[in-house]
Amino acid sequence: MHLRGEESGGEVSVIETRPAPGTGPSLHHHDFDETFYVLEGELTFQLRDELRTVGPGELVFAPRGVPHTFANLTDKPAHQLIVCTPAGFERYFARMAAELHGVDPPEWAQQPTPEVTQVGPPIDPAAMGR
Repeated sequence: MHLRGEESGGEVSVIETRPAPGTGPSLHHHDFDETFYVLEGELTFQLRDELRTVGPGELVFAPRGVPHTFANLTDKPAHQLIVCTPAGFERYFARMAAELHGVDPPEWAQQPTPEVTQVGPPIDPAAMGR
């Protein structure tokens, strides 16, 4: 976690993730903006019905309310920064990291997170010809 809501007056959070090959969330939307900046590797993003593959130094913006998802469709690691405005969703990532490491999440991460509505499946690698 690079920046939490408590450190920005709830305005913005910056989260670092490393999506494993073959992984990505389901198509979803929520009431906050999400900006993805790829540091390493290649990620495929879906915004509404449009697919776009980006690499290091490229940015994708998912406005609030717009269905979106991403996936690492390669066999190589990927690395990205996610900027959420307003903040709050960083708590979800902190809870996932704590669960992965078998520890309790930090106290700040136990506060409510913004609601996320799933509206479709993850990106299908077969549909991308991979």
